[in-house]
Amino acid sequence: MRHILAAITIFATSLSLPAMAQNRPPLGQVPQVTEPLVVAAMVYEIDRVCGALNIRLLRGIGFLNGIKSTARSLGYSNAEIDAFVDDRTEKNRLEEVARSRLRERGAIPDQPETYCALGRAEISAGSEVGRLLR
Repeated sequence: MRHILAAITIFATSLSLPAMAQNRPPLGQVPQVTEPLVVAAMVYEIDRVCGALNIRLLRGIGFLNGIKSTARSLGYSNAEIDAFVDDRTEKNRLEEVARSRLRERGAIPDQPETYCALGRAEISAGSEVGRLLR
């Protein structure tokens, strides 16, 4: 019984250790997490600027839950995930990456029609961005 309690204690403690202590990079350096977040930010920006297109809300919620599930499957705790989500610096960094990618694809700030055209092209292409818009 003592060994089982010791094993449970060790396991529980390991779940609360920071990512770096377990030889994992910070979540902001994990492409399986950051790339989908950039996609989500791109979709949000298109939705915000182009009044003719909207986020597919239920699909978007499922998409975001999938990112969290991916982070958990990589060994990150809910506390680590929440800390990353609440990190204003990371949020700003990823939003800037998303805006840069939108500009690279033809979106021009202060020209909503360019965001609409980009969104429609993404929908037609069936891209990850397009699947989250309607």
